[in-house]
Amino acid sequence: MCGRFSLSTDGHSIEEQFQLDTSVDINPRYNIAPSQQVMTIVFEGRKRVGKTMRWGLIPFWADDFKIGYKLINARAETIDEKASFKHAFKKRRGLIVADGFYEWEKREDGRKQPHRFQMKDFRPFAMAGLFEWNQKVSNEPVLSCTIITTKPNEVTKNVHDRMPVILPEDTYEMWLNPDVNDTDLLKSLLIPYPADKMNSYKVSTLVNSPKNDHPEILTPLNSR
Repeated sequence: MCGRFSLSTDGHSIEEQFQLDTSVDINPRYNIAPSQQVMTIVFEGRKRVGKTMRWGLIPFWADDFKIGYKLINARAETIDEKASFKHAFKKRRGLIVADGFYEWEKREDGRKQPHRFQMKDFRPFAMAGLFEWNQKVSNEPVLSCTIITTKPNEVTKNVHDRMPVILPEDTYEMWLNPDVNDTDLLKSLLIPYPADKMNSYKVSTLVNSPKNDHPEILTPLNSR
């Protein structure tokens, strides 16, 4: 699964890299957790725009916020079958922007060691996501999202058996375009990202608590 990530890159850099048609105001985040607001790129017309969404998908038919805590991730293998995701998969696909994500390695002593994964060039990347509008759980419409996961690559497999789907830049238009509805074609994009473009390192267990959201979270454990 993907249960935590970071986005500490400034808004102007995000706008340029992802060719957004609107400006975005982003506060640096080092330990983003479920139910919090995340930056997601979507299509409006044929323009790419950045929106903030609650992390944890709340399907349009749900009447309780709590379902979102169970739907922070969607498995790529069954995304077109599950009632919670299949409608969004057809028309409401987005790019959830991050510059790192965390997974926890189970140790022999029973403890879990957090690791941070990032691109070798340290640039932000786009995780494949779905989004939904819900008008039942609140007086105001709620916009929420989920991150799609797939099997691990060579960098992540020794820590966890799943990883977020990270999309290459040349697939962004296809993924965002709601007019593309070829299920097999879309699912063919939901594969592990090339391991040779990524690296990882151990970080402090400070990341275990969402209350800890500061630059120290990003420091390699061996550098402390």
